[in-house]
Amino acid sequence: MLRSLRLSSKFLIPLLLALSALAYLVVPLIDNLTLHWFVRDLDIRSQLVAKTLSEPLSDMVRRNARGKIDALFAQAIQDERLYALAFCDPAGRIQYKTRTMPATLECELPADADGRTQSLIQLPDGPLHLAKRAVEFDGQRIGDLLLVHDMSFVVRRSSDTRKYVIVLFGVLAGIVSLITVFMAHLSWRGWIAGVRAMLHGEGIVRPFNQYQAEVQPLVGDFHALLRALGEEQRQRDASTLDWSPDTLRQLLHESLSGDEVIVVSNREPYIHTDTENGIEVQRPASGLITAVEPVMRACSGTWIAHGSGSADRDTVDRMDHVAVPPDDPAYTLRRIWLTKEEEQGYYKGFANEGLWPLCLIAHVRPVFRGSDWEQYVKVNRRFADAVVEEARTDNPVVLVQDYHFALLPKLIRERLPRATIITFWHIPWPNPESFGICPWRDQILEGLLGSTILGFQTRYHCNNFLETVDRFLETRIEHDHSTVSYGGRRTRVEHYPISIHWPGDEARRWLPVTDCRRKIRESLRMPSDHLMVLGVDRLDYTKGIPERFQAMELLFERHPELIGKATLVQIAAPTRSALEEYQSLEIKVHATAQRINERFATGAWRPIRLKAEHHDASALIEFYRACDACLITSLHDGMNLVAKEFVSARDDERGTLILSQFTGAARELHEALIVNPYHIEQIADAIYYALKMPHAEQRERMRSMRALVRDFNIYRWAGRMLLDASRLRQHERVAARIGSHERFALRQAA
Repeated sequence: MLRSLRLSSKFLIPLLLALSALAYLVVPLIDNLTLHWFVRDLDIRSQLVAKTLSEPLSDMVRRNARGKIDALFAQAIQDERLYALAFCDPAGRIQYKTRTMPATLECELPADADGRTQSLIQLPDGPLHLAKRAVEFDGQRIGDLLLVHDMSFVVRRSSDTRKYVIVLFGVLAGIVSLITVFMAHLSWRGWIAGVRAMLHGEGIVRPFNQYQAEVQPLVGDFHALLRALGEEQRQRDASTLDWSPDTLRQLLHESLSGDEVIVVSNREPYIHTDTENGIEVQRPASGLITAVEPVMRACSGTWIAHGSGSADRDTVDRMDHVAVPPDDPAYTLRRIWLTKEEEQGYYKGFANEGLWPLCLIAHVRPVFRGSDWEQYVKVNRRFADAVVEEARTDNPVVLVQDYHFALLPKLIRERLPRATIITFWHIPWPNPESFGICPWRDQILEGLLGSTILGFQTRYHCNNFLETVDRFLETRIEHDHSTVSYGGRRTRVEHYPISIHWPGDEARRWLPVTDCRRKIRESLRMPSDHLMVLGVDRLDYTKGIPERFQAMELLFERHPELIGKATLVQIAAPTRSALEEYQSLEIKVHATAQRINERFATGAWRPIRLKAEHHDASALIEFYRACDACLITSLHDGMNLVAKEFVSARDDERGTLILSQFTGAARELHEALIVNPYHIEQIADAIYYALKMPHAEQRERMRSMRALVRDFNIYRWAGRMLLDASRLRQHERVAARIGSHERFALRQAA
């Protein structure tokens, strides 16, 4: 009540001041209007009195009957308003008058400065009204009748009117004040109730729905503000930490109470293969592995993945476990064995011939087969069984990775209802129209909505997902909170731009940049001053490799002076080579490189050096440090971590990044040369500019990008998801306690 009174006082004081000012202006106006009305009334009365007295007075004047004239005048002034009478001859002299006639008055009425006759005069006894009317006899003027009316009654009435007006304004101010206080009190309660409802995500509450029209326009803005504040708080929480493996371990211990972490992905972080020299360990060339593997080193959890290496079975224990990394074990790898039929249908079929081209919109027609879908469902169930087997508690934190396991969150939720399931979709999410062609779209959406948190690379992908859910499922979507309520549970849809492990102590073991430049150029038989453009990708049709080859061809056409002085070194790790689209791509890439090399080759120099083979992380670091420009022309990409790996490797603050606008990285690394991968001329111009860029500009651009990648590293990416998961877990615990207390209270009441 006191708050509403304080609130209403802010309106009352200006209101009372306004009413006082209005009264101050209105009272003189009413006085003037009243005076004007009375003057006009007295003018009319004077005219009537003059007409009444004119006939007898003219006869008496003609006969000079003073006594009768005095009697006539005395009788006339019996009217309380008529104060005095006088008769003036044509010469303007008073001949007859009553004894009440002021001595100062003459036949000539007073005039103002402009010469206008004044009908009102102010005497010591009070104000008087003057009127002069002609007196005629037989049509001839014989004099004037001067009539004087007492105006004191006007003063009295004006004074009374002024009092009435002031009292009226006082009463009006009191009534308005009471109404204002009352309405302010109700409005305060209504607004507080409305805001509380918005904070709880309930809209405008019923008891105060009369304020819905006023409050409703603010709901969206209010929720957006809350979301912005929440995002700012999340960013602040993240930015205050020095994100490292130790930070993640501390986060798990403090925020998640040391809860176990389970990662699920199709690709395993380490592959054991049989070679002529025995069993060797390889790390796959995968952005997912690059991003998640450092997190698992920090969390010491369990990673469940498909065992695809030729020696994988020989290296696991009876529980299909193997400790990794081999040189310094930090976590457990649980391998799942798939039959050829399962791998063909689930991985090569539905995942990579269906979902992959569907989501990346790479102008390759998605293929959907019923048999592939059956295997996809089957394999997702097998991985769900493995998660349940590996979970030591009923509420683990499960990190589900990528499009291979769209059904897995729901399957885990059915078995472990209290688990916190964080699903991260590494690739883009298409618009509803594109996704709608998938025959099993509803099942995929329902599967993903089993997640506690569903993460995407960018806010744009989050919005696409929300629109898709809104199009195809009956759900409650809170866009302001970015949550979806379905099946009695809420899923938070958030963007978490993925990143890489920022090199720390290992950077000290790197070869100096000058040594890397010399080593790589010698291995490729290039001169020491040779310009090198680097491409690092999987041999995938989404990476735009043919487009960058065409851009290099155009570069040499436009700038023949670079022939023999610049080379594109393209590292293209083979992948999914059993699929027809990838086989066609491999043929096309080799044919395009050969055609361009044959066209421009001079001596031992080739414009394109295609290395279609796997390279480990240390070898890639040397290529990153040796090149003059890194060229990324993905036609569509979730993030593309090659861009961030290149930036992290250039501690000399040299080199230029050319980056496709259709990568998630382009939304962060603004200092790169951003290009449209479909615009060959633009790519060629960007390559030329990169090779000619002054060192000072290279340093300025690289320094800014390195600062961003360093601060927003892989541990921060994982930390943000885990912090959000921690808040949600705490919220669920509190809600469970509240529900328990309420049920207990109901039982007691019963």
